Amino acid sequence: MFAFTIRRIAQGILVMLIISFLCFTIQHAIGDPVRDIVGISVSAAEREALREKMGLNDPFLSQYIRFLGKAVRGDVGMSFFFKKPALEVILFKAPATLELVFVSSVIIIFISIPLGIYCAINPKHILSRIIMGMSIVGVSIPVFLTAIMLIYIFSVELHWLPSYGRGELVNIGGWKSGLFTISGIRHLILPSIALSSIMLPLFIRLIRSQMMEILETEYIKFAWAKGLHKRRIWFIHAFKNTLLPVITVGGVQLGTMIAFTILTETVFQWQGLGFLFIEAVERADTTLLVAYLMVVGVIFVVVNTIVDLIYGLVNPTVRIQGTR
Repeated sequence: MFAFTIRRIAQGILVMLIISFLCFTIQHAIGDPVRDIVGISVSAAEREALREKMGLNDPFLSQYIRFLGKAVRGDVGMSFFFKKPALEVILFKAPATLELVFVSSVIIIFISIPLGIYCAINPKHILSRIIMGMSIVGVSIPVFLTAIMLIYIFSVELHWLPSYGRGELVNIGGWKSGLFTISGIRHLILPSIALSSIMLPLFIRLIRSQMMEILETEYIKFAWAKGLHKRRIWFIHAFKNTLLPVITVGGVQLGTMIAFTILTETVFQWQGLGFLFIEAVERADTTLLVAYLMVVGVIFVVVNTIVDLIYGLVNPTVRIQGTR
């Protein structure tokens, strides 16, 4: 397991180096720090002197190595709009997005697992057909349309829930959270439901298909022949092995949900990373854009590395095949 862990961590570091190189290339191609720092009245000679002072005339590889060294220390540049370190701005906005993704993940887990198991056990039941039909509709509807529909029904027509913002927040060790106030929870309900609608139908169908396939395997038939209780067969023998592909897909989709918050946060005016990304694009804040891409890349790599390690613990054959 130790060698397997080291190999996965090394692969994650390699991926992060590639992401950092692509981000720096984008910043080098479309961004001009001198143009963003100085005003119109600054002469060309002063601009050139500033470029020389900032090392922007150095070879591309030298600039990248300097950028990489700063990035390792947490310095990915200054946001030209906020006049603060870009990483500080992102970390200030991150709690809103992480809370939204966390609550959406909880919704997906607690709804998709029982519905997926039920549809696998009773594939021909009318309720199963209704659930699968609704999952097809859920996959087909874009998240921004779902968000608008939720706002119209529960905010405009019924006046049950707020339609924008985060509500009242509580500062816990620098983490501004809305999970500990009634107002914060009410503001969180609609965005989290909208965001979970992206992955919920996928997981219901995935759990159903995987469990139906496992229920047809020989060892399940042998368990029936031994006279084991049906709940033990369904929830221990079958569902346990259903979780293996679900864990893999879940890790990838968790990172995808963080990227999909751009649409959800824009509709609900949720002040998180997705909303920050849109603002950075509108203001042409290239440093903030690059910092956002690198942070999201780190999240993807870390989540997928953890998922690989968990998968290796659950399924030892992965470690054995990787060693070979």
